[in-house]
Amino acid sequence: MTATTLTMPRAFAVWFKDLVRWDYGFFRTLAWAWPKEMLLPVGMVLKRKIVEAVATEDKTTLPIIEKISFGGHVSVTDAASRKNYKGRLFWADSGDLIYSKIRVKQGSLAIVPNEHARLAVSAEYPVYNVDKERIDPTFLMLVLKSKSFLSIFEGLSHGGSTKTRIPPIEFERQKIPLPALAEQEAIVAHWRKVQSNIAAANDRIAKLEAAVPKIVYQGLGTPPPVADRAADKWLVMWWKDLERWNFKYLSRSKEGLLGYTKSKFPIEPLGKHLVGTMHGYCIKPVAGPSEHKMLKLNALDAAGLDLTASKFIDIPDRIAKRFSLKKNDILICRSNAYEYVAKCALVREDQPTYLFPDIIIRARVKDSVLPEYVAEVIQTPLGRSFFQINSRRAVGGMWKIGTEDIANFPIPVPPLTVQKEIVERITAQRREIAREREAADLLARDIDVEVEALILGIKRLS
Repeated sequence: MTATTLTMPRAFAVWFKDLVRWDYGFFRTLAWAWPKEMLLPVGMVLKRKIVEAVATEDKTTLPIIEKISFGGHVSVTDAASRKNYKGRLFWADSGDLIYSKIRVKQGSLAIVPNEHARLAVSAEYPVYNVDKERIDPTFLMLVLKSKSFLSIFEGLSHGGSTKTRIPPIEFERQKIPLPALAEQEAIVAHWRKVQSNIAAANDRIAKLEAAVPKIVYQGLGTPPPVADRAADKWLVMWWKDLERWNFKYLSRSKEGLLGYTKSKFPIEPLGKHLVGTMHGYCIKPVAGPSEHKMLKLNALDAAGLDLTASKFIDIPDRIAKRFSLKKNDILICRSNAYEYVAKCALVREDQPTYLFPDIIIRARVKDSVLPEYVAEVIQTPLGRSFFQINSRRAVGGMWKIGTEDIANFPIPVPPLTVQKEIVERITAQRREIAREREAADLLARDIDVEVEALILGIKRLS
């Protein structure tokens, strides 16, 4: 065991008089490096608060909590879902700490943000006042949401159903470090500085990614869309301009998002340059390990195919040979939620042990176009929009496109030298994105490890 891990030996002894619960996980402890006198129960800096909302109040007007995400984001229900709400409610004010009895072991706890002056919560969300004279609220959250502490919560949860809970009495008895307030604030300031650097890196990544489709537009002489934004909820048009009885089509038309309609090069149906298309294979996954794997939808990424997003399958070799991935295959999502329609990726190398599922269409192109170029054109906002406006709602509410839509896709076809130049510029851009993302990920990993060490007391800020 290293000093940063939980002190959880495979076997240990407990006096019968100390056997509070017949539960191995209950006896998990942390390898604190703080002096014992600096370790105090959470209940010493938190005071339970129980202020019940008036039962006769109109529930639709109350800001009732929906959930706390594992990342600590607090969301509120809408008026429609509150209409038939039943059960007691309690008030939590801005600055109070709340946690989910069921999901706290995954990180569902938060300080109520200032944007919510007041929240109505059920009994599943205990509410606490934070003693800010003894503990910095952000420092408290860093402690409670650390990997080590979440493991303690995992051991504490219990119950007679699939939804195990952590009651307030167990939550409050857990010991946390309580160094001087100045030291807590210094740790928080250090953490915030690194988070700011990570946010700045992510902003740079977003700008670099936004520039990728512009490289395609510039190379093809295609006007970019008016704006990449959510469509208006309503619009007014002259009857003579009503090309199609389809709101999505009309709203996207207004924003110039009908696909490639203008270019300094000939625009031709992609079908003219296709060797062929094929739907993927449908089979249930197995526990594995097995020789073959099936791609998941999230394997399709603009930067390239993510083979780690896959699941084990058991199939005969003849099926594997037919549906396995070949170099330069273009994989296009044909059926899923609207925002996933026509999501695509290029296969860079032969992958004989990986297959593509039935929600994906495989396209293979002729020598008249570069497969890298076709994939990049499809996944621009203009390219994706063509498929989205032509998609149909399938059984189960999913949206789908077919091989005929891929064949009809209007694609500008410049000379191969121009296609190659566009691809090379995009490749250079993606390398820069990868460098920025690697740096941001490294910052995030390092600060997580460092904060864990600071919380456990293994490391101290100078």
